[in-house]
Amino acid sequence: MKFGVTLFATDEGIWPSALGKAVEERGFDSIWLAEHSHIPASRETPFPLGGELPREYYRAYDPFVALASISSVTERILLGTAITLIIQRDPIHTAKAVATLDQVSGGRAVLGVGVGWNLEEMRNHGTDPSVRGRLADERLAAIREIWTKEQAEFHGTLVDFDQIYSWPKPVRQPHPPIYVGGNSAAAVARAIRHDAGWLPFAVPEPRLVDQQLAMAERAGGGDSTPITITSFDPSKRAVLSAYMESRVERILFLLPEGRESETLHRPDGLAGLIESMQ
Repeated sequence: MKFGVTLFATDEGIWPSALGKAVEERGFDSIWLAEHSHIPASRETPFPLGGELPREYYRAYDPFVALASISSVTERILLGTAITLIIQRDPIHTAKAVATLDQVSGGRAVLGVGVGWNLEEMRNHGTDPSVRGRLADERLAAIREIWTKEQAEFHGTLVDFDQIYSWPKPVRQPHPPIYVGGNSAAAVARAIRHDAGWLPFAVPEPRLVDQQLAMAERAGGGDSTPITITSFDPSKRAVLSAYMESRVERILFLLPEGRESETLHRPDGLAGLIESMQ
């Protein structure tokens, strides 16, 4: 079992480089940053978890810029997105951003993607929410073409471009790992279609762990689909134990956004929790 952390890195919180260094020093294998390009002032779409939208959603750094800053002070940890809103990002720019991160970090980039929930945010990017699933599929396929072909081209219904040159290419071959976020059967199916990993949110109760993993089995993933659990609440020790006894490859502990003085001690507590459970 591997362990990492995930959070919204914001302009009001700890410097990403300081946190990344602390996470690596304490033995975690990865750090994954969330993304929202903006939050529409209308706030028509309800927050899926209920209540008011947390402040950090409004203030998130661009994840690739923040991860690049982390790469400059670390040597080992993987640098992931949990998640990149791929339906709001141009695939050519996204392919270059991830490949550049992979280059400057020495092959440590991981692309976690999702289709999102905020319909107004999507529309501001010119995305029709009704086709976001198909758009995610085409953009993922196009990004892979750009990463792996000297002259890449893609001709889909929603993504279409003739032959292009795009460097740098990723360090890792054939390309950096891809994970598809979401707890739905559609998310699992998308991960399997793209030969990617699955990145679901943690369940709240131990009895739900087997049901969650069975979803991957039913979708045809078998034991071959890598599974990383994200946004895990470290107070759920019984759920952590159930995941540790399963085939899950990695758990990402959710770090609340906070100032450096409030945040740097948290990896210590998480490292102690892991040690006590093993």
